[in-house]
Amino acid sequence: MVEFLSVIWDYIIPFLVVLTVLVFVHEMGHYLAARKCGIRVEVFSVGFGRELFGWTDEAGTRWKLSAIPFGGYVKMFGEMQIPEDTAPDNKNTDDAAASESVNGIPAVEPTAFSSKSLGQRAFVVFAGPLANFLFAIAILAGMFMTVGQPFTPSDIGVVIPNSAAERAGFQAGDIIMGIDGTRVERFEQVIRKVQLHPDEKLNFQVRRGDREINLTAIPEILYQKDRFGNQQRIGRLGISRAGTDMKLIQHGPFTAVWRAATETYVLTGSIFSALGQIIRGTRSTKELGGPIRIAEMSGNVWQAGLISVLMFATILSINLGLINLFPIPMLDGGHLLFYAIEALRGRPLGPRAQEYGLRIGIAMVLSLMVFATWNDLVQLRVVDFFVDLVT
Repeated sequence: MVEFLSVIWDYIIPFLVVLTVLVFVHEMGHYLAARKCGIRVEVFSVGFGRELFGWTDEAGTRWKLSAIPFGGYVKMFGEMQIPEDTAPDNKNTDDAAASESVNGIPAVEPTAFSSKSLGQRAFVVFAGPLANFLFAIAILAGMFMTVGQPFTPSDIGVVIPNSAAERAGFQAGDIIMGIDGTRVERFEQVIRKVQLHPDEKLNFQVRRGDREINLTAIPEILYQKDRFGNQQRIGRLGISRAGTDMKLIQHGPFTAVWRAATETYVLTGSIFSALGQIIRGTRSTKELGGPIRIAEMSGNVWQAGLISVLMFATILSINLGLINLFPIPMLDGGHLLFYAIEALRGRPLGPRAQEYGLRIGIAMVLSLMVFATWNDLVQLRVVDFFVDLVT
């Protein structure tokens, strides 16, 4: 019993706290955009299912915390209606159908989601993922202003013999100025780029003395366990720095925001690159983690301290924003795909097409969740435990 309570306190509670904050931020993006466009919001829920507690504000929005904590939603008036001005059969609609209402209020009311322009509806949908990216920038900017941004010069102190770096022609004293055309200022950027591209050709722009040269290297494949015990496939170049002069540089508000936005952009690109490698088959799908592994990592970073929690929340927020932009029906990206089709056709897809799309989207999301959860169970050796019980 004590061990069970310890698991809840060490892993489940931190996971729910981090997830609840990120879901709240995401849904708040939808909510603020909807109110900006004059749309009446009926429900703002963190979680699904039965309401645990809540209240109704002066605008008529029901704010609530629900029993199932994995997600949330914002319910807008008239959200499921086909826009009246673009519906395909409006001219043949009789007076009774034209006066159709939702909760006793005509669907054509100006505060209905369906009454808004295509651009406004797309803005409301996009605002959720956008809020996650802005939240990541806000966290990083706050850290860069208070704690500081880690900075280590990108000069090379040691080239390991028989390494990829030695074969490429790197020498001690070289300063890495860029990789694949992207400017490099910090050694941390070099590490991130190399680790993410094992066995792939990288072009380095290097300053050697008073001249600049180009070197091409293919990082070696290295399998190692991360701080949470998960095995990862990373790249290793074979260089290190002679000194340990890493320092934290504090920035002013404007510089901190710019640096945070740049870091968020780089992290987003790294996630895209990793996903591309999984799709191409150069990176194992076993690295896809589900809710169990996220809960484990949440507990570990919670024990590591506030800075680790904030960095973890930053990465999760970016992931949440990206995933919701995938063009899968049911996700925000799926709605944006429907709106893009509507813009091309001049009218929205019919209810049947949208229903089929929603079913496909649900199947895809559930399949991905099952696959990721299976990965978690395998990585945590839960499957081996049950196999051993019956063999």
